[in-house]
Amino acid sequence: MELLEAYQEYTTDITINKGMSQRTISSYCNDLKQYISWLQKHGVTDTDDIQSTHIEDFLHEESTVKESTSISRMAASIRSFHSFLQYRNDSENPAEYVEVHHGEKKLPVFATPEEIDRLMGTFDDEIPDDVLHHAILEMIYSCGLRVSEAVSLTINRVNLETGFVRVLGKGSKERLVPIPDGAMEILKKWKNIVRPVYLEKKTNLFFINRFGRKVTVRSVELLLNEQCVKAGIRKHLTPHKLRHSYATHLLQGGADLRSIQEMLGHSDIRTTEIYTHVQNRQLFDAYAGFHPGNMEADLPEISFRKDDKNNK
Repeated sequence: MELLEAYQEYTTDITINKGMSQRTISSYCNDLKQYISWLQKHGVTDTDDIQSTHIEDFLHEESTVKESTSISRMAASIRSFHSFLQYRNDSENPAEYVEVHHGEKKLPVFATPEEIDRLMGTFDDEIPDDVLHHAILEMIYSCGLRVSEAVSLTINRVNLETGFVRVLGKGSKERLVPIPDGAMEILKKWKNIVRPVYLEKKTNLFFINRFGRKVTVRSVELLLNEQCVKAGIRKHLTPHKLRHSYATHLLQGGADLRSIQEMLGHSDIRTTEIYTHVQNRQLFDAYAGFHPGNMEADLPEISFRKDDKNNK
């Protein structure tokens, strides 16, 4: 099958039948455009001519300029594409045994509880827009939501009386997440006082901007950047890193991994296990800093005030 024809059929199939999020579909399409362009550049124009070595060479070339997470997603896109063609055409699957070799896995960046307090403290909860912005970031952090999940929440999914939010996650999977008491005040202020003022036309979206329209993912990203500057936080925090912070703080507080998996909406426990590495890293750093065997070289220089010396 001609490459572009195969691409069109595949993208139509995942758009209609697979239940993928729009963001995942967009990422897969972009990955495959690059893959097909690379194949054409190397003289391959038909899917029957693709060999596993083509895929390996393409991924190797991309790995020199992209992060390992991007390469993993590209590999997943290519496998999905060739699995579709195998099923549709009863053909060989050149991606079946292609492996992606990862480097050292990076631990997720997260904010400390003190940084979260500083971030949330940058808002003036007497200003309507600040109430909206505070409520959005509080919902993302306090419930561990993806930013796309937060901006898509509907009124009927947020129950501030029982303290639960029903989240529609990836693959249209639903999960029930508790809302911490500390987030209730700002969420109620948003829902009961500010949202009715912003409601220019009927909508069931929980978060709307001052024009009564849906809050965009990009606007939340820009908002967080701005508030981090105000709070004096130098880490590059993104909405997704607030989600990392939520999971890390839960684990530090004694939550078990399975519960964290459920609340994050991870389909595979191995995705959640990265947070145990964060905790292990912190334990190691604490050991390195405070264990008696490691303290001799790092003892601070001790100086006494004049009156202290006289008293010795």
